[in-house]
Amino acid sequence: MKLYDFGPATSAQRVRVFLAEKRIELPTEQLNVREGAQFTPALSEMNPFHCVPFLKLDDGTVIAESVSICRYLEEIHPHPSLFGRTATERAVVDMWQRRFELDGFIPTLHAIRNSMPIFAGRVVPGTRNDLPQLPELVTRGREMMEIFLGRVDPHMAKNEFVAGPYFSIADITGFFAIRSAATLKMDIGARYPSVAAWFAKVSARPSFGL
Repeated sequence: MKLYDFGPATSAQRVRVFLAEKRIELPTEQLNVREGAQFTPALSEMNPFHCVPFLKLDDGTVIAESVSICRYLEEIHPHPSLFGRTATERAVVDMWQRRFELDGFIPTLHAIRNSMPIFAGRVVPGTRNDLPQLPELVTRGREMMEIFLGRVDPHMAKNEFVAGPYFSIADITGFFAIRSAATLKMDIGARYPSVAAWFAKVSARPSFGL
């Protein structure tokens, strides 16, 4: 199998942290998506959504979503488990993974893509010359993240990691959601101390030395 990657891409970094935590090494090809490498005919046929990362299996199957790539790798390399070891753990990890992704990571992703000049013409991931940037989405992304953090901070005050006592993929998604909020100049440390303390602890793990 081969992983198609782009170093600065947040979703690609999520997979690389997962690989490091699992101690998995994969053949990897870097694609310079800023120069449109992902739009070549061969890669478009493999991955018509034009987003990185994506994983091509030996039988030709292409998996092109970061969490789906991680879930596949969990199935073939089950230890250490990052998706939960029991039915209850797996459900709780999945619940928090979805919460951080849907209510935290995605709103800040759209806020960043609608605020930074580098994303002009590429506000929808995997596209080019698509839609104009909208300042309203930047404001709404920050507002949604504030609501989410207000809900999460009391939970983090009582838990070592996002889904409980064990590090999981929910912590990986959570890390990048909070890092994105910092990119938007949201003051996490002052307003959400439990989230900030968890973020500092997770940041110190060797796997996050990207």
